[in-house]
Order: sequence, then structure tokens, then C-alpha cells
Amino acid sequence: MPDALKRFLQPALMILLGLVGLYFITAIYATGESLLAGVMLVTLAAFIWIYSSPKTYAYRYLFPGIGAALIFVVFPMLYTVRIGFTNYSSKNLLTFKRATNYLLEETYRAEGPTYTSTLHAEDGKWRLRLEDAEGVSATLVTEPFLIGPPKPWTIRAEPAATPVMGEEMTLKDLIDHQLFLKGLVVLLPNGGQVRMTGLREFASARALYTLNKDGSLTNNQDQSRLNPNFKTGFYETAGGEAVDPGFQVDIGWKHYVDIFTDEALREPLWKIFIWTLVFSSLTVVFCTSLGMVLAVLLNWENLRFRSVYRLVLFLPYAIPGFISILVFKGLFNNNSGEINLVLSTLFGVKPTWFSDPFLAKTMILIVNTWLGFPYMMIVCMGLIKAIPNDLYEASAVAGAGPLTNFFRITMPLVLKPLTPLLISSFAFNFNNFVLISLLTGGLPDFLNTATPAGTTDILVSYTYRMAFQDSGQKFGLGAAISTVVFLLVAAISIIQIRATRIAEDTKR
Repeated sequence: MPDALKRFLQPALMILLGLVGLYFITAIYATGESLLAGVMLVTLAAFIWIYSSPKTYAYRYLFPGIGAALIFVVFPMLYTVRIGFTNYSSKNLLTFKRATNYLLEETYRAEGPTYTSTLHAEDGKWRLRLEDAEGVSATLVTEPFLIGPPKPWTIRAEPAATPVMGEEMTLKDLIDHQLFLKGLVVLLPNGGQVRMTGLREFASARALYTLNKDGSLTNNQDQSRLNPNFKTGFYETAGGEAVDPGFQVDIGWKHYVDIFTDEALREPLWKIFIWTLVFSSLTVVFCTSLGMVLAVLLNWENLRFRSVYRLVLFLPYAIPGFISILVFKGLFNNNSGEINLVLSTLFGVKPTWFSDPFLAKTMILIVNTWLGFPYMMIVCMGLIKAIPNDLYEASAVAGAGPLTNFFRITMPLVLKPLTPLLISSFAFNFNNFVLISLLTGGLPDFLNTATPAGTTDILVSYTYRMAFQDSGQKFGLGAAISTVVFLLVAAISIIQIRATRIAEDTKR
């Protein structure tokens, strides 16, 4: 390729890419996603600068990873933090503009004739047939139209020229296109209008609300007014009654204040936080202890069938975790589970694993240890192989036994390189949503709480239930708790890393 063409082609491609990128960013911004548009704009600007400037040549190999981190890691974090400062929930789901438009699109039945409606196919289009329910006026037929995305649509109707029409739309298809038909306004020959008031019914209808210059809405039926309240996120009547749907508003630090001051919210949250710490810590201790002991035993040279034992003990890790969790859920079933059948036969007891909080937590730790010890075992086996045999030979000359070798040589030399993995394992189990969700679902629940909270919930599952399941889908409060959880995990991890460094410096 000639140098002149090459010098021209690169700037041209960058300009084209910039224009295409700006088009998509503008489209995203137009939908109201200003934060995402801002992150993408920064990423696009950095991309063009890095790949067009000779001074940033070295960064061209790093940028794909950095750009992906900005969009898929930094943006979700910023978006979650942003939601935590709003009243975003299932009741306050829309923006103010969309909530206003929703109310303005509401209609009420006005005086006038009622028509029975049917839709008929004609040359790839549709005609709406309107028959007076009382048989007073003539049957009307609209001009042909195409059914598309839901939007306001006005069409004229004239007296039917012929009673014979095309195939009628089925009830299933009619339901599928109901949103489009609700936006359809039919102009009658006498100048009146009718709208869809039932699945097979059109009648005279008027807009329920009218927008005033001061931003309030007037109810056309009783002339009452609705005023927007930007503190609660609802249109309200003169008596203070909220009207659905609500809209999103900024509420500042309210969610964060409630987390630490609202007794009904703080009490279960504190208990769940303590259980999350205990669950994560004990899981790491149990998995590491069991994995290390098995690794030592499987490194014993005189043990026969070592490869078979390794394969069998590694199987729990090879099987997908969700399958193992569901299998254990059946095994621990209070009435028909095999574990209770064995305990009942041998000892005459049937523990209520899913009803008793202590037994439910014990069951979770048993299952999580079963899922996690094979990985620790494999890692410890590799670390033990790296320990010089000279140390064990010197220990044998000194007359030390297996326990002394384990506690004085093996465990100290294995734990030091294993520490970063233990910290990451703690962080993973701190947010081990899949185990809690599939095994207990957080149950049994605490009593007398502001929001549903389970005794076996960890912070992430509690947040999920709050945001998406039980308590009105409080996305804003869930996002605030998620932010607090993130800060807690980060703080705990930093403390653990610094404590490890201090211990290493002390040994030196």
C-alpha cells in the first residue's frame, strides 16, 4: 500500500469511526441513559486519541482491556451508586416525562354510541369493522392500515360499502396487538371520535387528564387537580393521595441514612452482615483445612490407589455447582431426604434442616465445604510438591513425627503462597449468591422486619430479594446496600492484605 494512501486512510477511518460512535452515543443519550453515554463518550475519545497519536503507541495493546473494564466494570459500579441516591422502585419506575405522558394517555368513557369491533385482513393490511351495538347507526369500516409498534394513530371510518370482508383476526393475535389498537383513534363520519375501550369494543372516549401550564394535571371528569411531588415521586391529589405510576426523583443520602438508623431495617441487616462474615470465614477455614489434610494424605508415597482417590475426591469440583446444590437440597429434605431417612433409622431423629435457623446454616456450610474442598486440595497438592524433601529428611533425622512435620514444615510453607487465594476465596463466598438462592432461598425468615429478610441470607441474597422479589422491588435501596457491601468487601480485603504483609515483615 503506498505511503500517501496509508497516511490518508488511517485518519479517514478514525473520523468515520468517531462519527459512527457519536451517532450511537447520541441515540443512547436520547433514551435517557446519560451516564452510559458519558462512559462511552470517554471511551471513544480515549480510543481515537490512543490509536491516532504516535506518543501513545505503547498503550494500544492495553486499551482493549481498559476499554472493556470501563464499560463492563466501571459503568455498572457507577450506575449502581447512582441508583442508590434515587427512589427507583417498582412503584417509581418511570421518568417524570414518561409518567406524565402515561397519565395524559389515559381515557374515560364519554357519552356516545358503543361499537362492536372486529379486524379483517385485506391485501396484507387490516380494516377495522365497527357495528353499532344498539343497531341505530350504519356499520362503519376504516381505511386499510398496517399494524406496527404502539403509537398514537388516527384513522377515518366510512359506512361499509359491502358486508363481505376478509378473514377476521384471531383472538390471540388481537391480544398481541392490543397496545397498538389502544393508541388508535377512529374519526367517525359525524366528526366524533371513538377509542378502544374493550378487547372487541370501541366507544366514545376522552382524555382523562389535561396538562396545565404550571405542570399540574386537571381531571376532566371531576375537575380536580394532580400536582407533581418531587420529594415522593408521585402525582398527588389535593388531599395528598398518591396516583400511580410514580416517577424517579433524587432523594440524596436517604437510603444510606435508613440503612444505619432505621431499626426495622438495621437490625436484620446487622444480623445478616455478621452471618455473612461467619459464613465466608468458616467456609475458607473448612475448605482449606480439609483440602490441605487430604492433599498431605494423597502425597503419601506408600498409599495405594492414590490416583483413584484423587479422581474420586476431585469429582465434586468437576460437577457443575448448581447440580450439586440441587442434589443436596433433595438429600436434606425434611420428610423424604436420604440423610433424614438414615438418621431416623440409626438414631430416631429427623432434623428440620430448612426450618431451624441453626440447622439451615449448618447445612449451608456442609454443602459449601463439599463444593470447595477439591479445589483447595489440588492447589495444596501442587504447593506440597514444591517443598524441598531435604526439610523432611532433616526432620526425620531429628526424630520428628508426621504431626510435627505437618505443623512445622508443611502448613507454614503452604499457607504463605496460599494466602492470596484464601483472600479471594473469602471475597467470593462473601457474595456466594448461587448457593443461598438455590439451597434455602434465604429462609427461614426473620419476624417483624421492614423488608423480608432470611436468617440464612447473606448480604448479596438479601439485596437481591429486596431489589427483585419480596418487598416492592426497591431498586434504589438495593443499590445502596450493594454499594455498602462493595465497600465492606474492599475494606476487609485491604485489611487482610495489609495484615499479611505485616506478618511477613515481622517474620523477616
